[in-house]
Amino acid sequence: MHLNVGKEVAALKRMTVKELRAKYAEVFGEDTPANNKGWLVKRIAWRLQALAEGGLSERARQRAADLANDADLRLSPPKAKAGPALAERTRTAALRVKGDDRLPLPGTIITRAYKGETLHVKVLPHGFEFEGEVYKSLSAVAKAITGQHCNGYYFFRLGKEEGR
Repeated sequence: MHLNVGKEVAALKRMTVKELRAKYAEVFGEDTPANNKGWLVKRIAWRLQALAEGGLSERARQRAADLANDADLRLSPPKAKAGPALAERTRTAALRVKGDDRLPLPGTIITRAYKGETLHVKVLPHGFEFEGEVYKSLSAVAKAITGQHCNGYYFFRLGKEEGR
């Protein structure tokens, strides 16, 4: 059987994954769960070439089997080394959460002139108070004021040297 492997590979590249899976079943004699087109093309091309040119010689197969038999294969996992008890190795430390350095301390009043009004926002430990309502973020406050989303730090001019 003379097979032009180059043409076959070109044809494989044009096939869909479904067609490749059918071709795989045809050349290997079993189905595959694979859906990776590149992998399927490579495997089918390899198999077609092996069928066309005879695959490995008997001498090469015997050498591979000898190498596999001589390999030092580990049959069981290594034993755990004796060491300090787990409780002795565990360390605990207080986690320090650093807030955003652009944000003033809780209790600070942020002021901003906007459309002829002076706006006042109070910084709370877990949010921001504006006109008696508490918001989770400065961006939420800015959206309540402008009616559209904008960056709260930018709107209130925080984080810049001139804003401090």
